[in-house]
Amino acid sequence: MHRALITGGTAGIGAAFARAFARRGVALVLVARDDARLQEAAAELRTSHGVEVETLVADLAHRDDQQKVADRLESTTAPAIDVLVNNAGFSVRASLLDPDLSEHDRGFEVMQRAVLKLGGAAGRAMSARGEGWIINIASVSAFITQNNYTAIKAWVTNYSESLSVQLEGTGVQSTAVTPGWVRTEFHQRAGIRGSSIPGFLWLDADDLAEQGLKDVAQGKAVSIPGGRWKLITALLRSLPRPLVHRLSSLLSSRRSKER
Repeated sequence: MHRALITGGTAGIGAAFARAFARRGVALVLVARDDARLQEAAAELRTSHGVEVETLVADLAHRDDQQKVADRLESTTAPAIDVLVNNAGFSVRASLLDPDLSEHDRGFEVMQRAVLKLGGAAGRAMSARGEGWIINIASVSAFITQNNYTAIKAWVTNYSESLSVQLEGTGVQSTAVTPGWVRTEFHQRAGIRGSSIPGFLWLDADDLAEQGLKDVAQGKAVSIPGGRWKLITALLRSLPRPLVHRLSSLLSSRRSKER
């Protein structure tokens, strides 16, 4: 039986990937901070899909907890992990000029160091077995220059592609999934209403997960779910950087009005 470990697996995109794997009969290891929510999500998946679900309480802002998850990925006594989904994340709203770096530091820990730590652990363990998938959830915002969240997601995308290069010939694949706006609780947590975002730009989380897995199965290093977002991303990549900067400024201004 295949087994997938998903960080941030109880809500949003992480939960959608959990459902997608469960529909395929893949056993799960869900990682999140809230034990009660973990148990609720696990029970629902077991009941709905009849799959085995293991839970692991961890706050990836803390390095001891990062190590705990890395140890599970490399364990030789517990059932092997065939798929890692590095999904845990949140919106970093603090200004780049803010003297208090606490929110930035937490973003670095959860969305950079933990991704690096767990990707390395999974890559070593999977390479030893000659197969595996590592899926890193990035964002279309990686292609703009808005704030530290966009900078972090640009790192995730580049990291994931670099990991793909280093894993060549091992049987292990690394894919960055770069969604646009997705209907999840992410924006509510960030205090963003999203009222100015046209309806056709929103993605359904379950559709996103299915498209992401299709791209992974096709061996793509970067997955951009949704035809409209493929077009938008291609445009962003081709625009002169000053225009990208101007667009980023306009988006920032609009975002601040929505809070």
